[in-house]
Amino acid sequence: MKKVVIALFLIVSSISVFAQNSSGQDALVLYHNAKYKESIQICENELAENPNRIDSYVVMCWSLVKNKQYAEAEQRAAEGLAKSPYDLRLIEISGEAKYYLGKNQGAMEQFQKYVANAPESGPRVGVAYYYMGEIFIKEAKYQHADISLSVAVKKEPLLDSWWSRLGYAREMAGNYFEAANAYDEALKLNSSSYDATRGRERVTSKIQ
Repeated sequence: MKKVVIALFLIVSSISVFAQNSSGQDALVLYHNAKYKESIQICENELAENPNRIDSYVVMCWSLVKNKQYAEAEQRAAEGLAKSPYDLRLIEISGEAKYYLGKNQGAMEQFQKYVANAPESGPRVGVAYYYMGEIFIKEAKYQHADISLSVAVKKEPLLDSWWSRLGYAREMAGNYFEAANAYDEALKLNSSSYDATRGRERVTSKIQ
């Protein structure tokens, strides 16, 4: 019976049900509708009522990153993690905030912590690997970038921009045939992709 109770608790925690605030508005719904400022304000109100409401920190940080308020997102994620150090959602979004602030080492640490602890089906595993790949590209660690971006496109195979970045990482590593394959996948998804088209042209000239 104890195992059943624990399992149910984990399922409920992973679903993360976000209750409506007193005005009847739902911060998560607003976030999904790209109304980031409104979502942030509702989360602020919720935290004023209950400073330990971790879900509010999570949705707020997601909205802050989407609204390009990266410093605020980093700060709020840190506040949330001080209350709930093992919340994987806050760990991952903290990595995103740090990435956009140019704090690559801190971002990498957060992303690695996230993928090490999240289930393979975690909703942001692909995103974390994508950002890890971008950091490796910045560091000219192209083989590492290839590995990370390969996992990213396996998790999210329909994003042509990710395939293009995988192609670029492989191209920079000198793996031209593999780069061509990645660029081809990008072009299948988006035939007008400039990056994939130019990348395919470059590696074709190297292969011939």
